Amino acid sequence: MAQVYLSIGTNVNRQENLSNGLNALYQHFGELRLSSLFESEAVGFDGSPFYNMVVGFQTKLTIEVLSDTLRNIEYQYGRALNAKKFSPRTLDLDILLYDELILTQPVQIPRDEIAFNAFVLWPLAEIAADTVHPLLKLTYQQMWQAFDKTTQHLETVPLTWSIPTEDK
Repeated sequence: MAQVYLSIGTNVNRQENLSNGLNALYQHFGELRLSSLFESEAVGFDGSPFYNMVVGFQTKLTIEVLSDTLRNIEYQYGRALNAKKFSPRTLDLDILLYDELILTQPVQIPRDEIAFNAFVLWPLAEIAADTVHPLLKLTYQQMWQAFDKTTQHLETVPLTWSIPTEDK
């Protein structure tokens, strides 16, 4: 089983899309390890504030199948097929880490944004504090402690999602 960490972001119908995304992840992967939920300004474009968090889980899926599964979940909840990189998002699911794998294709692992975006690094440091970045050879806690926290404003917000119960 591979240990996976991914970031979730949404700035369109944030609570609904976040809940939908978490429900879908739970249905596909079972037990989820959740960071706090953060609100952050849009990065790279003018837009509504985002909800961001990091989720950890284990999977037997290959990186290729996992990537396809996550894209299908995004499309299921309204992501446009031709969505631009810096644009509003109904649901954005990005693989940050897949075990200690280092890749550039089919996706970049570890994702560069871990080291540059507080909305990725802070929640990752919460749930994977002692995990070592496979390239930088620092733990995510060390990286967060050294991060210039004046560059991006983040605020924790209440997470209202709970594990879905099946109707019996």
